[in-house]
Amino acid sequence: MFMLTLIVFSGIAITMGLMILVTRNPELAGNSAMVSAKASMFKDDWSSYFGLLTMIVLTLGTIGFGTIAGWIFGREYSDRVVQDLLALPVHRFTIVLSKFITFVAWSILLSLILFIIGVFTGLTVNIAQWSVGLAYHYFIIFMVTSFFTMLLCTPTALVASYARGYIAPIAFTIGTLIVTQIMFVGIPNITAYFPWAIPALYSGVSGAGGATPDLVSFIILFSTILLGFIGTVAWWRFADQT
Repeated sequence: MFMLTLIVFSGIAITMGLMILVTRNPELAGNSAMVSAKASMFKDDWSSYFGLLTMIVLTLGTIGFGTIAGWIFGREYSDRVVQDLLALPVHRFTIVLSKFITFVAWSILLSLILFIIGVFTGLTVNIAQWSVGLAYHYFIIFMVTSFFTMLLCTPTALVASYARGYIAPIAFTIGTLIVTQIMFVGIPNITAYFPWAIPALYSGVSGAGGATPDLVSFIILFSTILLGFIGTVAWWRFADQT
């Protein structure tokens, strides 16, 4: 699973560079209307490129992080070895905390890989207007956005634990992504108070006309994260695991 996620995130970053090449040389797309349409989303400058990297971590990254959380917290149930895990002389809180630490470390590594390989690919295809200051500015935005996005997977961990498997948390993750997109299109004025929309608002990829997250937004964001964590710990400590 770990190697698979590394390959996927690396492949996404490399694909972005290839799309830049197609943007410059439309003949490379041949007769593929789909490739041409995708390539048209890419602009040949670093600001747009970094914006797309951030957008990717908000969408595909969300699915990736959610899948990882579901796998980490649902694996023992699906493999029917949860009783063996709980039989170990380790406090259940320690087990849950270890899982969360593993999840965060794994997700941070994937985010760094996506950004670093993305930058390397962009330099390879010689995207215009490169500067270290610009890269640093977008790196901070990218990593903070990634961090918010991965921490919002604590409710996903709770769903995986409650459902005792992988499928429900993946469905939950995709569901939150769909609802977030619907809210941005249909009711953008309240997106600042929907936790899964706040990372996108913080990053600025939602556009200049989007809502601005305020103190209440971040209270909602961190409350959601904390409730997901507490709920997961409580489930592992007190729920019947037989």
